[in-house]
Amino acid sequence: MQGTQMLKQAVAAQPRRVATICGDRQRTWREVGERVPRLAAALHELGATDGRFVAALSLNSDRYIELFFAVPWAGAAFAPLNIRWSSSENVYALTDSKASVLFVDDSFIEQAVELKARLPWLKTLVYMGDGATPAGMLAYESLIDSHQPMEDANRQGEDLWVIFYTGGTTAQPKGVMMSHRGLFVATVTYLAMLPSIENLSFAYVAGYFHFAAASALLYITMAGGTHLPLPKFDPLLVMQTISRNKVSNIVLVPTMINMLLNHPDIESYDLSSLETCVYGGSPMPEALMMQAMRTLPSWRFYQIFGMTETGGFATMLRWSDHTMQGPHAHRMRSCGQPAPGIEVKVVLPDGSTAATDCLGEIAVRGATLMSGYFNNPAATAAVLRDGWMFTGDAGTVDGDGYLYVADRVKDMVVTGGENVYSIEVERVLFMHPAVREAAVIGVPSDQWGESVHAVVVLKDAMTATAEDIMAFCRQHIGSYKCPRSVEFRRDPLPVSPVGKVRKNDLRDPYWVGHSRKI
Repeated sequence: MQGTQMLKQAVAAQPRRVATICGDRQRTWREVGERVPRLAAALHELGATDGRFVAALSLNSDRYIELFFAVPWAGAAFAPLNIRWSSSENVYALTDSKASVLFVDDSFIEQAVELKARLPWLKTLVYMGDGATPAGMLAYESLIDSHQPMEDANRQGEDLWVIFYTGGTTAQPKGVMMSHRGLFVATVTYLAMLPSIENLSFAYVAGYFHFAAASALLYITMAGGTHLPLPKFDPLLVMQTISRNKVSNIVLVPTMINMLLNHPDIESYDLSSLETCVYGGSPMPEALMMQAMRTLPSWRFYQIFGMTETGGFATMLRWSDHTMQGPHAHRMRSCGQPAPGIEVKVVLPDGSTAATDCLGEIAVRGATLMSGYFNNPAATAAVLRDGWMFTGDAGTVDGDGYLYVADRVKDMVVTGGENVYSIEVERVLFMHPAVREAAVIGVPSDQWGESVHAVVVLKDAMTATAEDIMAFCRQHIGSYKCPRSVEFRRDPLPVSPVGKVRKNDLRDPYWVGHSRKI
């Protein structure tokens, strides 16, 4: 299984179709198919061969998409860097991968120069922006223009294609190794789960350094669809892009959906072309989903559960299960059923498989799993055991094979010996008419060890007191689960590059000088 086959298939089946739309620039699949082998030849000349690494530090663009395929075409491996990392964090990734070539755009010129000065093995900087090429850098378009196309290096199977670096919020980042086989199978599996694979167009809001965008980059290519890379998530830009280009597909996390729904101009744009909205990354409160279904009646929502290490997904809750009434209404709280070729089980602390509806750690097995963590066999052995990926998420599986995620193990609050799952409390908080954003964390308590603490952002022009919030929760869940304290914030909650609330940023200040005993 060869990753570059995806590009070849798109060129053969859809040569005249628009492949990329980036600002005012459009290219067909035939044009992309001609450019990638030329860029690969330039990379090969720069020494990017035999599995050596090429890195990128850039906002999303059509050139970034080409780079995803030019790197393996040249015989190299790819290491996209997190655009929100500091220079020191990117030094770690570049030291780990020993990348000798780094592609950058206008947003990261200064950091790229600093990185090259600090890292002797980083020999070449390539400018992939639209302005004048900075001194000491090579120009992306000049590399394509000055090289003849090379033959595909034929990287395939277990050959490494991409390393995706994890966030590293509690430890050093880990490089998740994805092989050609793993990504090819993940791409086919993802397409098999979509309601339609014809005439796809996709607007990207997550960065290509993250699987949320990279997986779509691959399956839209395999389907011969159209890529619309956006530099970042901005609700207005997203709405404008969908309306102007009749976009059919998108991936959003719940916080992004919430921002769209609360944007004052949402009624000003025709968003009816969008047929498939995949969401995941963090829990979707039922109240928010109900609002989304009312406000965007033409959209069909599909939830996925998974992580980079599992190929980006493991289960899907299909649109047909998004029902609020009837005997299957409870499925809205699930993450759906396993994807084709994927096995999911719940494991008890003694290593045995949990019975139906019994809580344990979620484990995943399938051909889409990572090959391991780059240069980190100990971390690999800790999570990959007997072919299963142990996710660190707690959950249950019901009698119909639907997976229910209770919480990240580290986000569970243990108060007075009782386990409180932040997801359950957050669902209730989102039901409150004044709440726009909410996150639940555990904070130190002399009496209970930990107590439940809610961090809340209210909707514009709405008011509520801490007692209002706590009383509302007591109406819907057991008292031991209810927040004992409420913190109101004016600014949006801190989020990761893909829109997940960074609970560690909210939680860590409370635990300075304390030790969590869970």
